[in-house]
Amino acid sequence: MDLGPHAVFIWASYGAFVLILMLLIGWIWIDGRRQARALADADRRGLKRRSAGTVKDAP
Repeated sequence: MDLGPHAVFIWASYGAFVLILMLLIGWIWIDGRRQARALADADRRGLKRRSAGTVKDAP
């Protein structure tokens, strides 16, 4: 496969894409673990979600 004089740019673009994609996946994975830990901590302390309460009927 001959990419011509632009081969370096093409391969660098692919490399940058893969690097950015891996960084985003890692960020999402780390943030998901952090959020799960925060929710588990809140649950352990007895905090409840506002959406988990009962809905009061309007008068």
